[in-house]
Amino acid sequence: MKDQTKYFVVRQKAVPEVLLKVVEAKRLLETEKVGSVQEAVDAAGISRSSFYKYKDDIFPFHDNAVGTTITMTFDMDDEPGYLSDVLKTVADYHANILTIHQSIPLNGRASLSLSIQVLQNTGDISAMITQLEGQKGVHHVKILAKE
Repeated sequence: MKDQTKYFVVRQKAVPEVLLKVVEAKRLLETEKVGSVQEAVDAAGISRSSFYKYKDDIFPFHDNAVGTTITMTFDMDDEPGYLSDVLKTVADYHANILTIHQSIPLNGRASLSLSIQVLQNTGDISAMITQLEGQKGVHHVKILAKE
């Protein structure tokens, strides 16, 4: 049986520095801030061999997310306006909300499941999730699926 490619979503702090530098070198090339791979790897502080070894295997989460559905869960306080704040943040990033499900609150906390569709004009999904994690009343955000 042939090995199937598996994908993982990890936080930036869990990614080895060399891979982050490969992403930086790719960004420099894509934005034409440098004219060659050599200039990009020099600016990023990695070797050409590291760049070529990993360039096809690492990319920012939002780069290939257009048209996909992301399902997240939240653990949040049951206070008026907190759900509205979460939905406003998603709207501010121009993501399309597909489904919303909030559990009946217990002990002042509720679970929220939210599925969003990433569109062509959707902003940086990583930044959106970071912002959601920092919102008042939100205690936990977890990405369950990316389809």
